[in-house]
Amino acid sequence: MNSVSDLSALDGASVVVVGGGFGGLSTACYLADAGAEVTLLEKNDQLGGRASRLERDGFRFDMGPSWYLMPDVFERFFGYFDRTPSDYYGLTRLDPHYRIFFKDGDQVDMVPDLQENRETFEAYEPGAGEKFDEYLRKSKRNYQIGMEHFVYEDRSRLRDFLDLDVAKNAWGLSLIGSMQDHVEKYFSHPKLQQIMQYTLVFLGGSPKNTPALYNLMSHVDFNLGVYYPDNGLGGVVDGIVEMAEELGVDFHTGTPVEEIRGRSGAFVVRTANGEFLADYVVSDADYAHTERELLPPEKRQYSDAYWESRTYAPSAFLLYLGVEGDVDPLAHHTLVLPTEWDEHFEKIFDDPAWPDDPAYYLCVPSETDDSVAPAGHSNLFVLVPVAAGLEDTPALRREYRELVLDDIAANTGVDLRDRIVVEESFCVSDFAARYNATKGTALGLAHTLRQTAIFRPPNASQKMDGLFFTGSFTQPGIGVPMCLISGQLTAERMAETIGE
Repeated sequence: MNSVSDLSALDGASVVVVGGGFGGLSTACYLADAGAEVTLLEKNDQLGGRASRLERDGFRFDMGPSWYLMPDVFERFFGYFDRTPSDYYGLTRLDPHYRIFFKDGDQVDMVPDLQENRETFEAYEPGAGEKFDEYLRKSKRNYQIGMEHFVYEDRSRLRDFLDLDVAKNAWGLSLIGSMQDHVEKYFSHPKLQQIMQYTLVFLGGSPKNTPALYNLMSHVDFNLGVYYPDNGLGGVVDGIVEMAEELGVDFHTGTPVEEIRGRSGAFVVRTANGEFLADYVVSDADYAHTERELLPPEKRQYSDAYWESRTYAPSAFLLYLGVEGDVDPLAHHTLVLPTEWDEHFEKIFDDPAWPDDPAYYLCVPSETDDSVAPAGHSNLFVLVPVAAGLEDTPALRREYRELVLDDIAANTGVDLRDRIVVEESFCVSDFAARYNATKGTALGLAHTLRQTAIFRPPNASQKMDGLFFTGSFTQPGIGVPMCLISGQLTAERMAETIGE
């Protein structure tokens, strides 16, 4: 495993980190451990960014990410600070990992037992069991090489790709083509293709616009497993915040940043609660928001036209529901998929509209954790990926709520209508207002071929000396594990820049 580069140049520096999502928290930990004086400013009253929590009438909802994937990334992150995840939270491996309801009445579970999954694939398509093994071997290799040489190493500049080591390790990786093309080489059955591609939603893409390299997600899914941390993803946030405080990070919540001005060694960060001075600034806020709203025009790297031309990961229509009784046969993680999902992806990326026949996700943490709902009740949230920038009005939400509840009843057999005791919705306009998310994206910049690696915005500003970025817009990209890694890459870039 690669070790973190020398961060000693950060010793004694004062740094303001803007935003307390996983990228900001991770960066703050690396900086503080290196001896920097770190102040983290968070707009909202909770830390964790999109991993916020909603608590009402005895129900506790994870409002954002709810899948604990890539446990190796968390172990490596805490391990750098001579700690382990178990110092802060426990983990339960889910069985099944997830359940899929296809809208033709079919149902399938993906489980921790690989042989059982292999037999499931074989049952759909003769020979698919052997192809499943082959696919996972390729996925595992992509994961091991991709993580070590492309994810944990900051390759945000063209020169970072121009060496023999990169060429050697890139040989044989699935770098060209889309996930759709790649999966079709292994499986003909559309349901098997969907099972191998559903994780693309976590990357903010579709099978047609996501590079084939991301077949590595199947290694994550099938080989590394799906877990639930104590107290949900919010419990992971609590653990990282606790460690950050042990390392000396100073947190200020309820402190929206209004302006960043200055230069290396002389920054002023103006907030609603006064000014903060620092040698350096790291922004974990939405990258486009930081550039367009917080910096003077002459210090912006990109034009408005650039940001308008980007492909954004989907937003989401979310319902947080407290429900009387149980919600069997739903599993902790449940996917409801139309037999043809191309139309849903088209309504996200090609012709933005509310999908008539949606693919969606149901999370029922009360299946695993009794603390998230009162006795005799279930905790459930519904997530429908929708296009970023979609019109979002109360009337449209009410109308779509009815469609979704009807769809759940029709395709899972679970009728929720007369049992809902707590209900909140969250959608495009809420992502924009709460997180300053460009176009209300739920995730950031999608991982299209033109927005991967060197084609993502850099983690060091090219116009404002001493300003750095972390989080899902920059390297290595979308998702909680990637944002944790972005903290390391940003800290390394800062140390390299300061030490020059």
